[in-house]
Amino acid sequence: MAPVALAPSPITPTVDFDRDGVQHGFLRLPYSRDDSAWGSVMIPLTVVRNGSGPTALLTGANHGDEYEGAVALFDLAQTLTADRIAGRVIIVPAMNYPAFQAGTRTSPIDKGNLNRSFPGRPDGTVTQKIADYFARELLPQADLVMDIHSGGRTLDFVPFAAAHILPDKDQEARCFAAVAAFAAPFSMRMLEIDAVGMYDTAAEELGKTFVTTELGGGGTGRAETIAIAKRGVRNVLRHAGILTDGLPADGRAEASRWLDMPSGDCFRFAEDSGLIEACVDLGQPVRAGDLLARIHPIGRTGLAPAEYRAALDGILAARHFPGLVKAGDCIAVVGTVES
Repeated sequence: MAPVALAPSPITPTVDFDRDGVQHGFLRLPYSRDDSAWGSVMIPLTVVRNGSGPTALLTGANHGDEYEGAVALFDLAQTLTADRIAGRVIIVPAMNYPAFQAGTRTSPIDKGNLNRSFPGRPDGTVTQKIADYFARELLPQADLVMDIHSGGRTLDFVPFAAAHILPDKDQEARCFAAVAAFAAPFSMRMLEIDAVGMYDTAAEELGKTFVTTELGGGGTGRAETIAIAKRGVRNVLRHAGILTDGLPADGRAEASRWLDMPSGDCFRFAEDSGLIEACVDLGQPVRAGDLLARIHPIGRTGLAPAEYRAALDGILAARHFPGLVKAGDCIAVVGTVES
């Protein structure tokens, strides 16, 4: 049986991806709603092109409560000029724009988690339509894909750039070379606990050089982590030969500490609900068996807290951010330090 052809995407770009120069516009997605019968979701984007050369696709706010990528990319869109590049840069500072406007991880329209919605559907929900457009229209045009994340409102990370272990070792080497070029304080060989439907997976399955990050969290952007994002984006564009401003990479890749997430033992999940007491701060070394956190029951006094310990040696790479935790929440991630 022949595969069923997908309908065209309902999203219309207001820019010409093949035109030289700088264009600021939108991805316009029709969205009929109570307050606008013929309304649209207008996702801002910028395209900067100068002749032939590779294409970089840069995205932020895949989750709407993560801000370092949005700040860095709105800034890049406002400052990048065509005479400084060779090739093309497609900039989407707020990929899940409805979630970004609401300051939430998922879309307030359909509760869709964009980073679990790929490959999407042209006839699906708003979030699925956004995923479909990126999967079918934007990713195939790109050579380099960078998706800038942080921990959002519920997690906090040491600032790192990351790529995944891949079956194609040439592709994997390209990805980790770009991670090194980003020159974050930490660089991660990353393990995903839930990779189904991810933008990362869609890009990697197309053979793209893919870089992601986790740059802090807590539902805000700090001066330090925003500076890391701004610097890292430009570093990777220079590494790819797209940014040709003649400036050296800012920050030394050899100064980045490389971390691994070798197995599920890196993660600790709450089996209790209550008040979390952090026993280790981000970036601090831990040994297997060390106490990472306690969870105190809050229904009454006089009850002993539950204790959660590290399963392997490394550093605390991520932690739960809010003071209250529910059973099932990720409360800590330990990254092993490469020798």
